[in-house]
Amino acid sequence: MEGIGVAARSKRMLRTLSLLLALCVVHTFAAEPADPRGRVEKALASMPVEAHFDQPYAGNTNHKQMLDLYLPKQRKSDKPLPVIVYIHGGGWINGDRLGGAGGMIVAAAMGNYAGVSVGYRLSNEAKWPAQIYDCKAAIRWIRGHAKEFNLDADHIGVWGTSAGGHLVSMLGTSGGVKELEGSLGEFTQLSSRVTCVINFCGPEDFTMPMMFNKDGTPAEHDPAVEGLLGGDIISKHDAAVQASPVTYVTPDDAPMLTAQGTKDQRVSFKHAERIDAALRKAGVESRFIPVTNGGHGFKSKELDKRVFQFLDQHLRGIKTEIADGPVPDEMPVKKP
Repeated sequence: MEGIGVAARSKRMLRTLSLLLALCVVHTFAAEPADPRGRVEKALASMPVEAHFDQPYAGNTNHKQMLDLYLPKQRKSDKPLPVIVYIHGGGWINGDRLGGAGGMIVAAAMGNYAGVSVGYRLSNEAKWPAQIYDCKAAIRWIRGHAKEFNLDADHIGVWGTSAGGHLVSMLGTSGGVKELEGSLGEFTQLSSRVTCVINFCGPEDFTMPMMFNKDGTPAEHDPAVEGLLGGDIISKHDAAVQASPVTYVTPDDAPMLTAQGTKDQRVSFKHAERIDAALRKAGVESRFIPVTNGGHGFKSKELDKRVFQFLDQHLRGIKTEIADGPVPDEMPVKKP
């Protein structure tokens, strides 16, 4: 009977994670829908989760430099909670931390995690490296407030899609890189390192193209990248190198799970191959999951399962066998 109970709980958890992923893995270069705060508050009304909105991690009142913290009302234990941090996509020019709220609410409702959704300055307000300064300040804020909210400062996982995938990859590879730490917030003495990374379709090397024309030639201009760097990758070569997660790969990097659609036309599949190869060469745990026929946004129950196992393994110390190899995209095909 105990075995049946465990299996049932496992299935429920996987269904929960499927919802978490479905809520966050969307068209990440699109703007957020109208009234996202109202949508989030409506979701909270039916979930056993308490929210701490608009926490200023940079020591100012800039709404973009704030995070939202989601905590379970009923924790599974009195131990400090490991933290899942979501960083939104949107081409560094669109999106908002409320776009990741649904997933973090569900994560907190599990009872085993705290969820955090981070905002950061977009490229129309500040150019690179402002975005990584913000994200690192947010991680330090979590550590600085760990005792207050009973959070596990030693187990912080980061997860992002598209532009957010780029930023979480940077968090995973650039720990201890002084030039990317910045001086934001009141906890500059604390570490911004993370425990593990979930990277969905994030750009990894800005010295190579993200998009290609139909004839296979690289796209000459990429407005999102140029907006981030303040120019194209040729004229801003040094910035392109500095903004690339692959630049900083070393053996002490955080384990990373990378998922990428094989037919992604927004961020080339080559980027996922590039970071996977660099991490493996350095001896860092890298789990690369191609999503067969997936585009820039995908859905897969098997991927959900592996992500859940990866989080539990690195944030909760639960040993498990995580399958390798590609997974099929289950995203419904849009009708013309």
